[in-house]
Amino acid sequence: MKIYLNGEFVEKEQAKISVYDHGLLYGDGVFEGIRVYDGVIFKLKEHIDRLFDSATSLQIDIQTSKEEISKIVIDTIRINGLQDAYIRLVITRGVGDLGLDPRKCPKPTIFCIAEPMNPLLGEDGIKVITSSIRRLPVDVLNPAVKSLNYLNSILAKIQANYAGCDEAFLLDSEGYVAEGTGDNIFVIKNGKIKTPPVSSSVLKGITRDAVVDLAKEQGYEIVEEKLTLHDLYVADELFITGTAAELANVVEIDGRIINNGEMGEITKKLSKEFKKIRKVMGTKVYE
Repeated sequence: MKIYLNGEFVEKEQAKISVYDHGLLYGDGVFEGIRVYDGVIFKLKEHIDRLFDSATSLQIDIQTSKEEISKIVIDTIRINGLQDAYIRLVITRGVGDLGLDPRKCPKPTIFCIAEPMNPLLGEDGIKVITSSIRRLPVDVLNPAVKSLNYLNSILAKIQANYAGCDEAFLLDSEGYVAEGTGDNIFVIKNGKIKTPPVSSSVLKGITRDAVVDLAKEQGYEIVEEKLTLHDLYVADELFITGTAAELANVVEIDGRIINNGEMGEITKKLSKEFKKIRKVMGTKVYE
């Protein structure tokens, strides 16, 4: 497996960064998780746009164009001869000193990894707990910035591990449902699909938006509104979306069984349709 690192492709074992890199020292960087399906990189443009928006918000000068970054992703897939894979594109502020001052980092570190990976949480239905860890509010760290600081999610994931569950859901500072450790949440009740608004402590997910558009095209009513745990507990169907997780059905939350532990009809339909569009909505790697 070859990995792109600062202008060249190197073997996996040789892909190393400096211990003075601020991405390592301070989590000072941004990233995107991307999927390629059957040789088509799903919504590559949207991922690159979000990456640059995150970098702009943190004042990280990528020092190269969106087109060049897109080509790095495409070349990483090509050089490894992959058709289906998960891609991790990372840009840190770069090498500096042991202080915080970002001005000491003159050049960003850029690397891109691609390797085959099944849906992160499997496809058999997942069990979820509600974490006691709250999602960071927008005035602490805006969720629109997809940064390397994932400690908030990691702490919640640790709780899920101890509980013997697959995933943890986090509430926002007001007690409303925010998102999972790395995924967006959808509730179905009486045929209506609901999801938390991205204006709160919620990342505007690429897969999330694709499923929202898909649901509308299929004629389902879908609304963005604040949700409580009660809404999740009494849901007819419950699922999550994310690049790594794709579309995963939730069968249990905090001991409450959803839809008798089975995938609901609307979730089945959306999952089936998503698998169709993901191979055509994107950038072809091999012409």
